[in-house]
This record gives sequence, C-alpha cells and structure tokens, in this order.
Amino acid sequence: MAKVCEVCQRGPRFGNRVSHAHNLTKRRWNLNLQTVHAVVKGAPKRIRVCTACIKSGKVQKAA
Repeated sequence: MAKVCEVCQRGPRFGNRVSHAHNLTKRRWNLNLQTVHAVVKGAPKRIRVCTACIKSGKVQKAA
C-alpha cells in the first residue's frame, strides 16, 4: 500500500543518509499516516491521513 495521504496527496521525501566520512546512501522520510474514520461525501469511511491534515482540521472525523 502506498504511503500517501488521501487528503493532501503528500508522499515520502527522498534524500541521502550522510556518514561522518561523507558516504552517501539513499534514505526516505515517510509521512506519519494514521487510519481514521472520517466523513467523506456524507458517508463514514476509513481513510489513511497524515497527522498534519488531522491537526489542521482538513479531516472531519466520524462519530
């Protein structure tokens, strides 16, 4: 399953892990995705959303 937020469509960022000898190896920064029950188009649905969207109020949680 893709590590992508279903609200803002953000995905992982890529870069390099840098050692003290300046050896570069690939690494990735993943999003903090949470599974929440949210209201989507008037119906409750389980979606994977990043914590930034939850904190900013972009997701209306289902009761």
